Amino acid sequence: MARIAVYSLKGGVGKTTLAVNLAWCSATQSARRTLLWDLDPQAASTYLLGVAPKAKRKAQAVFTRDLDPTDLIQQTDIAQLDLIPADTSLRALDRLFHELDKKKRLAKLLERLDGDYDRLLLDCPPGLTETSEQVMRAADIILIPVIPSPLSQRAFEEVSAYFAGRGFKAALMPVHSMVDRRRKLHGEAIARHPDWPVIPMASIVESMSAQRRPVGAFAARSTGARAFAALWQAVERQLADRGVG
Repeated sequence: MARIAVYSLKGGVGKTTLAVNLAWCSATQSARRTLLWDLDPQAASTYLLGVAPKAKRKAQAVFTRDLDPTDLIQQTDIAQLDLIPADTSLRALDRLFHELDKKKRLAKLLERLDGDYDRLLLDCPPGLTETSEQVMRAADIILIPVIPSPLSQRAFEEVSAYFAGRGFKAALMPVHSMVDRRRKLHGEAIARHPDWPVIPMASIVESMSAQRRPVGAFAARSTGARAFAALWQAVERQLADRGVG
């Protein structure tokens, strides 16, 4: 099971949009058995996929109790795409990881899912936290959305330096997100990193929150849908190059 995390030091950069659309591409276009695990207490992925968490199941419980992660899995309306939903109990997850002092707790839980799925995507909360450390240890590839702006670029550089200093084995994959090519600043940023995948700023992408579906499910021929599909193919190539999955 290949493990793909979508992570950012900053919020509001299109992280959840990437996670949901790539999970859809994995399940629908690559026909992979796919699981999306929503680790963000804002539960945006859970909302966008139209899933209501089970009232008696708290998302944090899997980390503290002898609870198998499969007990939290819920089906979505998309064939071959399942979800572990988030809820507000995850707000205390960083403190919990610190108290547990088990650096590979998430990685151990993911091992229980091996064989059930081909691709796992993690929608991570923003920030350099105990949770992000767990994710960095567990993932094969970490996608980092970067808005073409100095602050977002600086945040990516901070994460890269931190990542290199810790010796994690995952591959970092920056993605230019929310790009408006009419803006000079955006054009200059893309020119500096022409090899980074590009996800455009588009009204069709923004309408996901109203549709509560991935872009490819309701606007398959749109520029946004094509961009997500191209990004997913790049992820698959990266996995193949690393001999994963």
